[in-house]
Amino acid sequence: MHLKSLVAAVGAASLLLSGCGAGGGDDGDDAQVAIVASTNVWGQIAQQIGGDAVSVTSIISDSSKDPHSYEITTADKLHMSKADLVIENGGGYDDFMKRLSDSLGDEDTPTVNAVATSGITAHDGELNEHVWYNAHAVAKVADAIAANIEKQAPDAKKQIHRNLARFKSGTTQIERTEASIKKKFGGDAVAITEPVPLYLLQASGLTNRTPDAFSEAVEEGGDVSPAVLKDTLALFSEHRVSALFYNTQSTDEAAEQVKKAARKNGVPVVGVAETLPKGKDYREWMTDNLDHVKRALRR
Repeated sequence: MHLKSLVAAVGAASLLLSGCGAGGGDDGDDAQVAIVASTNVWGQIAQQIGGDAVSVTSIISDSSKDPHSYEITTADKLHMSKADLVIENGGGYDDFMKRLSDSLGDEDTPTVNAVATSGITAHDGELNEHVWYNAHAVAKVADAIAANIEKQAPDAKKQIHRNLARFKSGTTQIERTEASIKKKFGGDAVAITEPVPLYLLQASGLTNRTPDAFSEAVEEGGDVSPAVLKDTLALFSEHRVSALFYNTQSTDEAAEQVKKAARKNGVPVVGVAETLPKGKDYREWMTDNLDHVKRALRR
């Protein structure tokens, strides 16, 4: 595979970094398609599909790192300089990927943008960029990843197709589980601290009652007005929602107040994350999330 011009620029740094991963992968050898993904969610999906034909580096796999504010490193530049395929989430979620590409002057490396590939667009002027919680969208992104890998590793075509079929059987099972939740609990009201799990909750037939002004402020790190906070807390004191879903990777004073209110009033609190838990693949992770949804709604 190819090695772009940055390697010469980083020179001695490459000697120090060549054995180091960037949170979940190696650069691999010339026989493999070198993939750089913005997060381990897309990185793990690419690894499942590509198998032995790919070497994957996920820039963010640590739950303590926020993609919205991530600062690129020399190691990231080195990995990107060797990439044959880039996978980014898009939608403003991981803008550091564009900064990374721009820093290398690279416009040629094939790139899969998950939001663009999914076909999901803004609703009422707001785009929920957390498309990995939408199993149907993820299946579309998986198709695009597979096509790009196959183009660069045609000898692995059969393996790639087998792996893709296996992966998509998992997304189909996720959608079936969502449909079963919808059949039993459809119409139930829930609350969120951020829109991270919203696609999954909507596919499960659940209605989000959280004031948009609350979840948007928490997601953007802004201030929640006293009136909006009061309206949000009332969801729990007046028992108007069946569960609260909160982002475990975000710390926010208003979100913490909401969590306390939910627990105080006996409303189940369910944590959701933005990065793949250690030791889980995508299907296992989303299945776990749906199991938590079912348990919360049964209470």
